[in-house]
Amino acid sequence: MFSELSAMGSQGDKLDIIIFGATGFTGKVVVYEMVKLAKEKGVKWGISGRTRNKLEDVLKEVGEKTGEDLAGVRIVLADVNDASSLQNMASQAHVVVNCVGPYRLYGEAVVSACIASGTHHVDVSGEPQYMEKMQLEYHKAAEEKGVYAISSCGFDSIPADLGTVYLMNKFKGDLNSVETYLTFGATGPVQGASIHYGTWESAVYGLAHYSELSPLRQKLFPERLPEFTPKLKRRTLFKNERIDGWCVPFPGSDRSVMLRSQRYFFEQEKLRPAQVQTYMIIQSVLTLFAVGVLGLIFVLLSKFQFGRRLLLEYPRLFSAGAVSHEGPSEENMKNSYFSLTLFGEGWKERLSEPTDEHNLPPNKHVVVKVSGKDPGYGLTGVILLLTAVTILKENDKMPGRGGVYPPGAAFAKTSLLEELDKHGLKFEVVSSTEN
Repeated sequence: MFSELSAMGSQGDKLDIIIFGATGFTGKVVVYEMVKLAKEKGVKWGISGRTRNKLEDVLKEVGEKTGEDLAGVRIVLADVNDASSLQNMASQAHVVVNCVGPYRLYGEAVVSACIASGTHHVDVSGEPQYMEKMQLEYHKAAEEKGVYAISSCGFDSIPADLGTVYLMNKFKGDLNSVETYLTFGATGPVQGASIHYGTWESAVYGLAHYSELSPLRQKLFPERLPEFTPKLKRRTLFKNERIDGWCVPFPGSDRSVMLRSQRYFFEQEKLRPAQVQTYMIIQSVLTLFAVGVLGLIFVLLSKFQFGRRLLLEYPRLFSAGAVSHEGPSEENMKNSYFSLTLFGEGWKERLSEPTDEHNLPPNKHVVVKVSGKDPGYGLTGVILLLTAVTILKENDKMPGRGGVYPPGAAFAKTSLLEELDKHGLKFEVVSSTEN
């Protein structure tokens, strides 16, 4: 059925970008941002999903919001369970912007179709198992086809990974370690949910299958990165004199993505790989206690099938109202903001080999801040689309001829950092000191 219907959208020239999953919560946000960015960047785009009526409704809704006539936007029907429809969809564009998650359930089929069609792929996954499996199983095929498949191209984990690239550019010596500290805030009252169910669902499945990561990484990275001194230790609960608030390990994918980029820089660019730890800042003891209790319940329930069913059926209950199927209101999204502070430590001198050890203690410190509004959705949509545009226009500045890469490695030599800064994701040096 889908093969026949999707052919209706196959007329005309090849699109620059097609947004797959345009009727979902994230997909709608991406379509809205695409309308604005397409005019600025001069790209041709279309949307894709399972149901034509719903796709038409999205175009109508976004058209009314933006005041643009979107009747001419191409619609292509495709289903993650129909490989031929996915290939047909992918063959109609240079880049597929994939908004269909959880990616561990639905992402591989899209990546496979894109590589078979010679089409680039970007998504907003924050799921390490999916991302590292794609690198293990599809990097060589993507490289041979000249296709770039880049995950984690949203709030997870562009601020952290590209923030580290920005820090490396400003450091100019041997960077030994990076610690990141993430904080969220709102400029007005937060009423109702702040997280969409899809994000919650991905987290449930990710934690449930966490044990898959170790054997996967042994295959993907058979050789360990060299160990350096001073060693950057992982801390649990602490107060940092440089940060106002309690600090706990950040449970997201930032660290895994950053380490993959650092490995690339070591193996391919002969740069010293920075040690990485990531933390989240919690301002009050009461909030810290609540987060701890909810987090413990989440971890325990995710280990069992019955517990996972409870988490997925009652997201509001187990998130204390933070998660809903409807997602955050537009007001909540507009009022939200984030700040990610990166502390870089190392030496102002750069040794000749990346594995050489310094005899003296670190003598250089650079602090960088990355910040923006509506990080989870609106800004994520902008970031995602800018990565797609960068692949379109600057793939000659990306690694090799293609492959599966983390965003820091993929976009380090492009103008993406500057484009992000122009479009609401701000990068700045807070301080730089040498002993």
